[in-house]
Amino acid sequence: MFLPLTELQPMGGMPGLDLNEIMGVMAKFMLASVRIGAFFVVAPIFGSATIPVQVRVVMAAMLAIIVMAYTEVPAIESFGELRIIGVLITELLIGISAGMILSIWFSAAVLAGEKIATSAGLGYAAQIDPNSGGQTPVVSQMLSMFMIILFLGMNGHLVVLRTMLESYSYLPIGMMPAWGAFIKGGIGAASSMFLAAGIIMLPIAIIMLLINLAVGVITRSAPQLNLFSFAFPISLLAIFIILYASIDAMSRALKDLGISAMENFQLVMEAMSYG
Repeated sequence: MFLPLTELQPMGGMPGLDLNEIMGVMAKFMLASVRIGAFFVVAPIFGSATIPVQVRVVMAAMLAIIVMAYTEVPAIESFGELRIIGVLITELLIGISAGMILSIWFSAAVLAGEKIATSAGLGYAAQIDPNSGGQTPVVSQMLSMFMIILFLGMNGHLVVLRTMLESYSYLPIGMMPAWGAFIKGGIGAASSMFLAAGIIMLPIAIIMLLINLAVGVITRSAPQLNLFSFAFPISLLAIFIILYASIDAMSRALKDLGISAMENFQLVMEAMSYG
């Protein structure tokens, strides 16, 4: 049975989505995620090779949504066709710069471990570091993990994430940062890195030097002793005892290093807004 055409009622239009509005929101999301995404690529802990890329992408997306909810993200139409490329590059460089500043501070533990391993004759005891891709002494990796554990225990990762989120307020998207502040902060972080590494490794290196001098005197007075079969076991035993005895002092030094890293990171990010 067919109904007459005159009795057919026109169907109402189905509610649709505004494509331009969706594209505008996606463009704002892209602008908000560039800085934090670049930071997750370079920064220690967050940029570790042990964290899957999918996890870092999801974290960056979630933080970008938070940025869009609490700060004003400019519409992509407010920038010119050429300026938007400069804005994306600037946001990318801000995230990379922030991650590099933090990485320099964490490198102090790695540098101290390398010098301790060299002074104790453990330079050959190296394995592949998944983060750097090269061979790193085991002592360096132990101190690096120790540093990460202390940093997480102080909620340093939360402080860093809060600083990155707050940077969207005093350094909004599209604003040119003060790159001189970043350069000055990087130089200061590098000098502090060498100073902190020296403070951590110098006492152990001095003790190992005295032990090696004592072993040299003994082997000089008793030439029949084999230097390698006699000196190496003593040095190996001594470094293990020294590392065990210095855990408390080393933890305080690494904790102070983590606090200094957080404070310097906050100061550099705020100083970059005075551009």
